[in-house]
Amino acid sequence: MKFLLFLLLEMENITTPNVSDSYTSISAPSQGSYKDRGSKFLSFAYHVDSEEEIKSIISKYKKDYYDARHVCFAYRLGRLGERWRMNDDGEPSSTAGKPIYGQILSAGLSDILIIVVRYFGGTKLGVPGLIKAYKSAAADAIINSTTVTIYETSDFIIKFEYKYMNNVMKLLKELHIVPSMQECGLDCEMKVQVRLSDQPRFREMLENIATLLPIN
Repeated sequence: MKFLLFLLLEMENITTPNVSDSYTSISAPSQGSYKDRGSKFLSFAYHVDSEEEIKSIISKYKKDYYDARHVCFAYRLGRLGERWRMNDDGEPSSTAGKPIYGQILSAGLSDILIIVVRYFGGTKLGVPGLIKAYKSAAADAIINSTTVTIYETSDFIIKFEYKYMNNVMKLLKELHIVPSMQECGLDCEMKVQVRLSDQPRFREMLENIATLLPIN
């Protein structure tokens, strides 16, 4: 019987080997702080994966810190940082969200949300003072965080006859891929996540398997 191999994949994430598929984020929540002339700036950094998650976190902070003067934030999402936002929450324009976002960019981070809560100390800091305060508070949260490298992937489902199992497992081992789902009978089905930069090679290797005799 002729060997059949099916690929079901998310085409929108296909890229070329020359395009970087990695970026840096933080691995766990972290905190920081800054004080100036009685005002306290408490900063909180989170690894986030979606805007829905971000909205939930911000909503919680607004409730938990209802007595604070301002709850400002900035976030950046995606390998290329294509989704981002900054918010001054009533502070003069570009004195809070922008400096927070600037620290995210300076650190080269994505999939991150930084919130800075301000308790007013009675003395106005002026535009330069506010920019310095929000920048310093955000930077402190980043300094206290642990960074992690994230590799963007796409999901593939591969289906093949069982006699080709050794060939397929050899391919996965070579590309350091561990199936997230595997079902085998007379035929096998696996779900795998493949780095964007590995996808052209992955597809080529699968196509080559179709022309080979199974490994004994």
